[in-house]
Amino acid sequence: MDWPRFVARVKSGRRFLLTTHVRPDADALGSTLAMAAIVEQLGKEASIVTDFDVPPRFQFLDPEKRIQRLGRDVAKDQLPPFDVLMVLDTSAWAQLGQMGEVIRSTSALKLVLDHHVSSDDLGAEVFRDTRAEATGRLVYEAAGHLGVSINPRIAACLFAALATDTGWFRFASTTAETYRLAGQLTEAGAVPDALYRGLYENDSVGRLRLIGRAMARVETDLDGRLIYTWITLDDFAACGALASDSEDIINLTLAVGGVEAAVILVEQASGGFKISIRSRCGLDCARLAEQFGGGGHRAAAGAFLPDPLPLARAKVLDAVRAAMQ
Repeated sequence: MDWPRFVARVKSGRRFLLTTHVRPDADALGSTLAMAAIVEQLGKEASIVTDFDVPPRFQFLDPEKRIQRLGRDVAKDQLPPFDVLMVLDTSAWAQLGQMGEVIRSTSALKLVLDHHVSSDDLGAEVFRDTRAEATGRLVYEAAGHLGVSINPRIAACLFAALATDTGWFRFASTTAETYRLAGQLTEAGAVPDALYRGLYENDSVGRLRLIGRAMARVETDLDGRLIYTWITLDDFAACGALASDSEDIINLTLAVGGVEAAVILVEQASGGFKISIRSRCGLDCARLAEQFGGGGHRAAAGAFLPDPLPLARAKVLDAVRAAMQ
């Protein structure tokens, strides 16, 4: 990470427009909200515009409702003025939705702060550290290099980012440094038990029913090393669940003994299936996802297939089996 250059680029701007990926997780939301607060502590202006509604389970992270949706809360031709556009937690066109058009058309300075392996050329200066367990760590480090103190609000957002991207500190990406950072954020005002309740003990009945459907149809292959399931639009309707309620369901399948890799296919309202892949072995999920135009991390990645369920399922499972054998 070239932190001196990042600092110079941030300090050169006055008005910032921040965005992150669709189907957001707490790392995307927490990192973006924290960076906006950091920029404002430098005496600059910051706006957040995305192409999604904040999922209900994450709305407590944004009590001031700072995150605006493009096309609903603000029109493309009425965006707040900005001279720096910063993209956090992604550098993939497919994950930016309509904000991709804003990024393509702007003449403003463009910056990316990310920890994912896979990436596209957004025409931006990229500040990436794939060793970081969450983009939230990079935002924390950015604050230090910019000379900005971490207040309780920033600390809460960054703790949520760090904790969720490490599966509440149980994934292999968790290191001693992860726990040290969690301690520093707690000292700065983050309240772990309150954040855990907000993130994991605030489900709707619809999400619980959806989990039940997905778990009821799980299947295994490769002598139990591979587990997979799927969710359709009919499932969402029958359960009274939201699209965001499918988040993290794949991780529940990894609780089965002997499982080394997991796949879930989730039907999208616009057609096709979002694919998520998880690995607890040598399987490179990012490389697998790249076969279908997606990407992510070695242990967790995703992609999209426009095919109907039988074909999409066959394609991704054939690819996973080939990579695991």
